[in-house]
Amino acid sequence: MSPRRSYDQYCSAARALDLVGDRWTLLIVRELLAGPRRYTDLHADLPGVSTDVLASRLKDMERDGLTTRRKLPPPGAAYVYELTGRGRELLPVLQALGRWGEADLGERRPTDAVRAHWFALPLLRGLHGEGLVEVRLEEGDFHLRVGAEEGPVYGDGPAPGEPDARLTMDAATCEAVAGGELGLADAVRARRVTVTGDGTLAKALREI
Repeated sequence: MSPRRSYDQYCSAARALDLVGDRWTLLIVRELLAGPRRYTDLHADLPGVSTDVLASRLKDMERDGLTTRRKLPPPGAAYVYELTGRGRELLPVLQALGRWGEADLGERRPTDAVRAHWFALPLLRGLHGEGLVEVRLEEGDFHLRVGAEEGPVYGDGPAPGEPDARLTMDAATCEAVAGGELGLADAVRARRVTVTGDGTLAKALREI
């Protein structure tokens, strides 16, 4: 394991960047906000990262107390990586960074990879309260846990159980919300997002 590099500056921002400033680190956090992930799953959802770099980052993050690694019981018997409480505290950091980067998102380029769950964090910013939300996009389905203080913030696929709300939208609407061009509430009012369900989150969205 390589020694930790440091800016050697007595500044909290510099100290934070000592831990998460390396390329790919925060995107690994983004993936692990979905809960425990196997190495192969992380590699599949981080197109462009080399196996050596991913392995190195995961070792660094474990050393720095951002992640842990554990072995699943049989029949899984695979190792998974997950965020510690310290690692989960990076959720608002990623949300703020995403909001700051909205102006540079622009139209999707032909070379841009995309995963449905990458829209989870920008959509989460537009939801308030607590509950389970299922999101249906052309790229695939995922679900959000709004107001979750512990455990996964989102996950791939349909909600594991009856969601408090289901949101259905096309790619253009989702990209506009993710890019900050359209607020989620405005998209619901404009009928660009279909809201179904009987939970408090669904009712609150329909009453906007």
